[in-house]
Amino acid sequence: MKKPLLSIITLSIPILLLHFTAKSQETDTAKRVFKLGQVNIIGTRDSLRSDKLSSGTINRYNRLTVSNALNLLPGITLTAVGPRNESAVSVRGFDVRSVPIYLDGIPLYVPYDGYVDLARFNTFNLSEIQVTKGYSSVLYGPNAEGGAINLISRKPVKPFELNAVAGWLSGGYRLNTNIGSNLGKFYYEVSASQLKRNWYPLSSSFVPTKNEDGGHRDNSYNNDIAVSGKVGFTPTSNQEYAVGYSYQHGTKGTPVYAGDDAANSLFKSPRYWKWPNWDTQSIYLLSNNRINSTNVIKTRWYYDQFKNNLASYDNATYSTQTKPYAFTSIYNDYTLGSSIMFENTSLKNNSFSLAGHFKQDVHREHNVGEPVRRDADNNFTVGAEDTYHITSALKANAGVSYMNRRSIDAQQYTNNVISDLPANSNSAWNLQGLLQYDIDSTNNISASVARKTRFATIKDRYSYKFGTFIPNPDLKAEDALNYDLSYHTLLGGKLSLQASAFYSKISNLIQTVNNVQVDPKTGTNLSQVQNVGKAEYYGAEFAVGYPIAAQVRIDANYTYIKRNNLSSPSIFLTDVPQNKVFASVQYSPISKLYVMASEEYNSKRYSTSYGTVSGAFYLTNVKAHLTLIKGFSIEGGVNNLFDRNYTLVEGFPEAGRNFFANVIFNY
Repeated sequence: MKKPLLSIITLSIPILLLHFTAKSQETDTAKRVFKLGQVNIIGTRDSLRSDKLSSGTINRYNRLTVSNALNLLPGITLTAVGPRNESAVSVRGFDVRSVPIYLDGIPLYVPYDGYVDLARFNTFNLSEIQVTKGYSSVLYGPNAEGGAINLISRKPVKPFELNAVAGWLSGGYRLNTNIGSNLGKFYYEVSASQLKRNWYPLSSSFVPTKNEDGGHRDNSYNNDIAVSGKVGFTPTSNQEYAVGYSYQHGTKGTPVYAGDDAANSLFKSPRYWKWPNWDTQSIYLLSNNRINSTNVIKTRWYYDQFKNNLASYDNATYSTQTKPYAFTSIYNDYTLGSSIMFENTSLKNNSFSLAGHFKQDVHREHNVGEPVRRDADNNFTVGAEDTYHITSALKANAGVSYMNRRSIDAQQYTNNVISDLPANSNSAWNLQGLLQYDIDSTNNISASVARKTRFATIKDRYSYKFGTFIPNPDLKAEDALNYDLSYHTLLGGKLSLQASAFYSKISNLIQTVNNVQVDPKTGTNLSQVQNVGKAEYYGAEFAVGYPIAAQVRIDANYTYIKRNNLSSPSIFLTDVPQNKVFASVQYSPISKLYVMASEEYNSKRYSTSYGTVSGAFYLTNVKAHLTLIKGFSIEGGVNNLFDRNYTLVEGFPEAGRNFFANVIFNY
């Protein structure tokens, strides 16, 4: 049985991202993109500076969460925060604190630490995901040091639309539905979903440890329920308004550390954590007003609430909370923000944009039995960019922005007393330039340089992290100088090629430094977030796609990235492998059936700043999809076919061989 599969995998090694869909279907998918939620540099070709994942591509690879969908793209690496059971990504070496996540242009990241657990966000109601690397529009706002990721929701195109999926997966199930209607001047879209897993299977090659006996991964459950909707109004062809609301309730467990790194504090003091709720709630208003043929005003207004509850227990029974490290921690955060953008094309050969952003991040936390502490930041950003059409084929873009972040509250609770921590304020400038040249209709090249920054988060500056960290309120803003050279071509209307080379020089690098000192009372190794100096990230990306025949298409991408800590070589930069390959082949023997095999390779990566390694791994996935009758289809497959035992973070093994099956209806 393995020989035919291995033959398929061998053929698929040089291949990736599948676009094996009829042209009419791709056009229909593009129409469902909620364009009011996009953020673009006007006057340029987006294909030269951004990657896009359509809902069709995401569904073909059965990528249920945002982080796993993003892992399909070159330059992006799937990462994890093992001790918190969180999923994230790295974009050319930058984590999500430096590459903010947006939903329809509205920031998603948690006010306290700048992260967002991408495993809590599913892909079921998205029309596409847009990723910019290094050079991103200043219209996004602050902290886009390494780029930006925009999740764009759906917009209906027909008087009535229905999409529904019911699926089974190892340890759990998925349910989701999208209902929408477009009646000309009015449209609405409503989505509901649930992704539940009671456990995930460990590889049969996993060697049991004192905290994990193998089989079903202990405390690996999650249950995410999401409801969202929006109503749009287009009174004229020059105006569009949309009001949206989303609610998400999540619960999850955190599997216990199962590694052998004696220097890791979790080796001696395991965490027995559960999250009874990880909830978000958002309401937003978007508008687009074309004043005349050359002037447009766009606005975004939003309120986002984040609540979570973390319970730490005495031991693996998760029944008592009597020991000193046991607690129940409650977060009740919110973000209030707005942005106003102005676009003007009245000057010949110029496309000018101006934007202002305000964002207030408020973090409130306490343990049960303690008073509430409050931390808050005000963020203000103003930016401008212009695209100048030098010739019909050559375009130049330049952007500049000013950012200011000021803490308005910073409190700590020590010795049964709430006290104020030192205030902190930072300002920073961003400046960037881009050249794009269309050699012809199918050959394009771009070159860019961008100086971008990000501020230290509230958690970076003030958190004790349950007695394992030392606060550092004087952290400076981190900045990066990003260079990029990219080439895109389509040969013979079939062979697509993409190549990019990039280099980033980072100053005032914000990095966790492990084992800075030992707590004299508890003997715990303490860490601290520090500006460790200078670093450089450089590498290259390649992507290719080709339909070998009417029934077969192959695609592939490869990413090479090298990260050097220039100031402190003994402090390792974590979570990013030097080499990543992702490849796939799809075979469609008849029009209603396709079979796909994909292969992913990641080289080793560091899990701690002192050099603990998470080893290299290969992953093989297979899937088959069959259309039964109009509107109905079924599919099923196997992830990690060869049951590899691997980790993204040392001590936190990922899922072994696992299965899925879906029933799909589209109307």
